[in-house]
Amino acid sequence: MTVPADATSYETSCFNVEVKDNIAHLQLRRPDAFNTMTPGFWRELPEIVRDIDDGARARCIVVSSTGKHFSAGMDLSVFTSASPVATADTKRERGRAGAAMRRVVLDIQKTFNCLDEARMPVIMAIQGGCIGGAVDFASACDIRYATADAFFVVQEINIGMTADVGTFPRLCHLIPQGWVRELAYTGRRLPAHKAREIGLVNEVFDTQEAMLAHAMATAKEITAKSPLAVHGSKVMINHARDHSVADSLDYIALWQAGMYNPETDMKEAFVAKAEKREPKFENLYPVRKPI
Repeated sequence: MTVPADATSYETSCFNVEVKDNIAHLQLRRPDAFNTMTPGFWRELPEIVRDIDDGARARCIVVSSTGKHFSAGMDLSVFTSASPVATADTKRERGRAGAAMRRVVLDIQKTFNCLDEARMPVIMAIQGGCIGGAVDFASACDIRYATADAFFVVQEINIGMTADVGTFPRLCHLIPQGWVRELAYTGRRLPAHKAREIGLVNEVFDTQEAMLAHAMATAKEITAKSPLAVHGSKVMINHARDHSVADSLDYIALWQAGMYNPETDMKEAFVAKAEKREPKFENLYPVRKPI
């Protein structure tokens, strides 16, 4: 995917993308198909997010959807494509096919890893059904909002498989394990009000319009902060999630040794406050890719 440097909006097969006022808005655009995740989805999402991140095109990403449901999960075309295991017909082939299948799953997992790895926060606004792979999608975001009619389903158990794209590694850090296990074993719907009660979503709204307005307002508030400080905060939160307290304390000390610079963003924050104006912070630098 090639995006002009000055592009403010564009379309892919699965997404509408708009970048305005330092906010990148990614909108799923296949409502007639309940925004199922076709092979194109798995290619396009990381391409879009990495382009925004590497190019420092925005300071916050908002993900929303269209139609009755946020997403019904992985499209059948993905499931029906032949897997290495499915095509193995002898015991001798089974081990090699399994090793190849592991790489297939790891590649699919990388689609949502891009959200974790992005330097800017990712906010998701969810209406209607958030099913199967969409739960993996949501759990990889920083902040989640939902409409009152929204619901979450670990759908994989209902079709005879174990969720494998990221649901369990991330959900276990977001909600109590008892709830993870109940949802995983039963395939029941988790309604929005209960999702808020157990901490999966931050707020619930009566309408999609109100939810998206709040998501955009939160994104705007984030863009007013130092992008470097926001980036550092995301890195530290993710590191603390995956490491011990002692390791995380050591890591933030190392981070500060390299990133702390009171002569730039901190100085601007204090001067702006004294002058009773909004601070003006420099964007993060684009990431230069090796040739």
